[in-house]
Amino acid sequence: MSEYKLLSPETLEAHLNNFIIRSWSFSKVAQFGRNEKGFEMIYIYGYQTKSSSTGVSGNAYHEISHYWKAKQKGQILSLPELEKIAFEYIENVPANKWKLQKTTPTIAESKVKAIKTTTALLSHFYQEKSVYEDHIAKILDVEIYHTDFLTINGVDIPLPCNSIIDLVFEDHDGKIIIVDHKSKNAFSSEEELSLSIGKQAITYAKSYEAYSGLVVDEVWFCENKYSKNQKGGPQLNMFRVVLDNDTRRLYEALLYEPLKRMIEAVSDPDYVYLINDFDNLIDRAELYEFWAKTLIAEVDEFDIDENETNKDLVQKRLRKIRDASTKSITPKIIKQFKSNAASFIKYDLSTTDMKPHEKVEHVLKTFGLDTQVAHTFNGYSSNTFLLEVSAGTKISSIQSYKLELASALNVANVRIPKDLKVFEGKAYLEVETGKKRDKFLPWDSTELNGQKVPLGKDNFGQTIYWDLDNQATPFVLVCGAAGSGKSASLISSTEYIKLIPEVDQIIILDPKYEFINYINDPKIEVYNDILDIENKVADIVEEMNELIKAGKKKKIVIIFDEFADAVANSRKGKDLEIWEDVEVGFYKQSAGEILAGIPPQPKTKNQKTGVLRSLEENMRIIKQKGRSVGIRGIDATQRASSKIITGDAKVNYSLMVCFRVPKEIDSRVVLDDAGAEILTGMGDGLIKSPEFSDLVRFQSFFKKLETA
Repeated sequence: MSEYKLLSPETLEAHLNNFIIRSWSFSKVAQFGRNEKGFEMIYIYGYQTKSSSTGVSGNAYHEISHYWKAKQKGQILSLPELEKIAFEYIENVPANKWKLQKTTPTIAESKVKAIKTTTALLSHFYQEKSVYEDHIAKILDVEIYHTDFLTINGVDIPLPCNSIIDLVFEDHDGKIIIVDHKSKNAFSSEEELSLSIGKQAITYAKSYEAYSGLVVDEVWFCENKYSKNQKGGPQLNMFRVVLDNDTRRLYEALLYEPLKRMIEAVSDPDYVYLINDFDNLIDRAELYEFWAKTLIAEVDEFDIDENETNKDLVQKRLRKIRDASTKSITPKIIKQFKSNAASFIKYDLSTTDMKPHEKVEHVLKTFGLDTQVAHTFNGYSSNTFLLEVSAGTKISSIQSYKLELASALNVANVRIPKDLKVFEGKAYLEVETGKKRDKFLPWDSTELNGQKVPLGKDNFGQTIYWDLDNQATPFVLVCGAAGSGKSASLISSTEYIKLIPEVDQIIILDPKYEFINYINDPKIEVYNDILDIENKVADIVEEMNELIKAGKKKKIVIIFDEFADAVANSRKGKDLEIWEDVEVGFYKQSAGEILAGIPPQPKTKNQKTGVLRSLEENMRIIKQKGRSVGIRGIDATQRASSKIITGDAKVNYSLMVCFRVPKEIDSRVVLDDAGAEILTGMGDGLIKSPEFSDLVRFQSFFKKLETA
C-alpha cells in the first residue's frame, strides 16, 4: 500500500500544497513527455484547447458506455437510441469549445461534420462489436472514474492518479480485461502501438486494481476507424496488451521515467517548461500566444481550476516570470509578439486584441449582417450589447448566429431576447453574454423601497422588485439547480422582508434544513419536519378563512423552500383519512340489568369520519384566496419538472424567477422560454413578470448569514 494513503486529511492537504498540480494521469504524463510547455498551458493554466469536429465526435463516440451499461443490466440499446444520446452530447458542446477550421468555418458546419463522423463510428461499432462482445462472460464495470495513490516501479508516487476506464469484463476463461475505446482517422501501426501503448495499459491496470482489488490480466485498445476502408476490411482494430510479470515490470519502468520527471517539475515552482516546436498535436501559434501571455498577464486572466491546480503557487510563479521578463523585454514588444502569434490561430477571434463589441460587429458582418454596437453594459454575471441594425437587415436571421457570436467572445452561449430593447427612446437588438464573475452584488438595506422587495439588478443598473403591495404579483415561483444561487436569493429576500414594518408574520417552511439560522429569530417562524409543515399550512388556511369572514387583512409572507420535495413526501390517500370511534348502538342487556335499572352500554365502531386536505391542496387554496387578505409567498424548488410545475400550478404564479437549470426543457417548464440553461450560476437569473414585456436577466443580491 502506498504510504500516502495513510496520511491524515490535514497532513495530506499540506503535502499536496507542495505541488502545482494536485493529481496525475496518463494523459498528463504523455503531454509532459511530448511537450512540456503544452503540459503547462493545459494542465497548470487551464487552457481548454478547443475541439475540432472530429475531436467532438470522438468524445461523442464514448457515449457507447450507455450500450455497455444497458448490457450489464441485461438490456440491449439499439443503434438509434445510442445515436440519440451521442447527438445530444454534440448539441450540448458549448460554442466556445468548438475549433473552427477551413473545412468547417462555422459551428453549424462543425456540428454537421461531427454528427456525420459519429454516425459512422457508431455504425461500425454495431456491425463489428462482436470482436470483443463474444469474449464477454460478465461485465464488471463501465466508465469508472477513480482517483488513488499508486506505486509505480516500486516507488510510491506522491500525487494521486486520476483514471477513466471505459469497460472492464471477465472473459470465458476467467481473465479480467480492460477495454479502452479510441476513434481514429487511420489505424495506428502495430510497431507504434507495441512501443508506446504499454505505459497507458499499466496505468489503467494499476488504477483499476487499486479500485477493485482484482488483478488485471489484459488491456485491449479498440480503435474505430471512421473513414471507410477502401478494401472493405474491418473498421475496428483490437490491440491486446498481455500483462504478465515481465511486461508489467517493463511497462512500469517505461512509465516511471517521464512520470518522475513530471513530478519533479510540478514540485518546483521555478521549473522552466520547454517548448517542443515539432509537437503536431498542439497548435504552435496557440502555444506561443499562451507563452507570451504568461509574461504579462495576471493569474486571474487564466481559467485555473483550483480543485486541480494550486493557484497560489501559480500566482507566485507567474509574478516571478513577469518580473523577470519585463526587465529584459518591454511589455510593448511582448504584446506585439502575442498579437502576431494570435493572428496565426485560424478562425478564432477569442485570441485577438479586438474589443468585445468589435468582435460582435465583425462576426455578423462576415455573414452579411450590417450591425453596429451602440451601447455596452457590463453586468455582474453577464454583459449586454445593444445592436443598431441597418435598414434591410433581417433581425430574425441574427438569432441563427448565436453560437458564432459565443465562439468569438469565448463564452459558452449568448442569449438574444425575442423583443427589442428600448433604451433612451430608441429600439435596439439586445445580445447578452455570460462572463467570468469578478464581483458580487452585495445586499444593501437602502435598496428597499416601501413594500417592494429588491430581488437584484439588471445589466442596466435598474433594481428588480417584488412588490408585496401589488395584488397582481402575490406569489413567486423560484427555480434553480444546485449552485445556481436560489438559496442565497431566498435569504436575501427574507432579510429585506424582515425590514418591512407592514409585514405581520414571516413563515419559513424548510424541509431541507437550509434556513436553521432563522430558528431563533423572533420575527420568523421556521418549520422543518414534514408533519409540522402540513399542520402549519392547514392552520394558515383556517386563519385565512377567518380573516375573509371577518373582512380583515393580515400581511403574512410564506417562504416555502423545496416545496416539490415536501409535497412528494407529504401524506396522501389513506394517510389523510380521519378515523374515530363512533357510537353505532347499544349492547343487549340481560333481564337482571334491566330490572336493576342499569343503563345500556353504548357500542362503538372505528369508522372513517372525514378526510384531511393534502399539503398540495392547502397550498392551492392559499394561492387562490390568500391574496385578498394579504398573504404573499415564495415557492422554491430545484426540480423543474412538468409533473411538479404543471400548467394549472403556474396559473397561481404571476412572477417567476429561474436561475441556472441543466437543460433548455427545464427553462421552458418554468419560464415558457429558453435561456435559463445558459446562465452562469451564483445568482445569475431570469425573471418573468407582468411588469416586463420579455424575460429580464438580472443578478440577485447576496448576503452571508452568520452560522447558527
